[in-house]
Amino acid sequence: MLHLVLQGSKRLSIGDQNLRFDEATYFVVPVHVPATGEVQSEGTSQPYLAVSLKLDPTIIANLMAEMHGVGTTPNPTGFTVSTATPELIDAWLRMMRLIDRPNEAPILAAMTEREILFRVLIGPQGDKLREVACADSRLAQVRPAIDWIRDNFAETIHSEPLAGMTGMSVAAFYRHFKAVTSMALIQYQKRLRLLKARRLPAVRNARRCQDRLRRWL
Repeated sequence: MLHLVLQGSKRLSIGDQNLRFDEATYFVVPVHVPATGEVQSEGTSQPYLAVSLKLDPTIIANLMAEMHGVGTTPNPTGFTVSTATPELIDAWLRMMRLIDRPNEAPILAAMTEREILFRVLIGPQGDKLREVACADSRLAQVRPAIDWIRDNFAETIHSEPLAGMTGMSVAAFYRHFKAVTSMALIQYQKRLRLLKARRLPAVRNARRCQDRLRRWL
């Protein structure tokens, strides 16, 4: 996803990285990562506000094919926070205005989404978007292993089968996995288990509410 902070701030921990989002900053998450965060606001009158755009690899790939000769900004390794340019903010604003223009949205939303992605592609986090769309990127190579771990997070991890899913040697798999997620393999699984465990009370409470509602019917 692409995440843009509109109001307030947010702290996010991914692996050994600690990031802070302030107003008018954005962040690209090209892969599912078990992150922990805390939002901060100025009180009830100024709550934390942010918007997110789910990334579509097909749209990004088509846009990249049309961008021959368009300059890009080198992207540092790991996850980063970037300041939104006036052009990017303007595109987001026009996208949000379409909420009140349902007759225009079917046509203009797709055009505005492409502009938002274009602004990010030519900025400091453009490489993160390219990883989402490129079939031969490190992200594409390790994605099958990441998906397996997310679906089987309670299982014991064996590196050889996971490396086999990606077509890499074990050493190469470890290296690429950490480059994509900013975490070692075991660290990723432990963080994922911790987040799943934290969500269990909320799930139980939701089920209690459902049971209570059923009794009222």
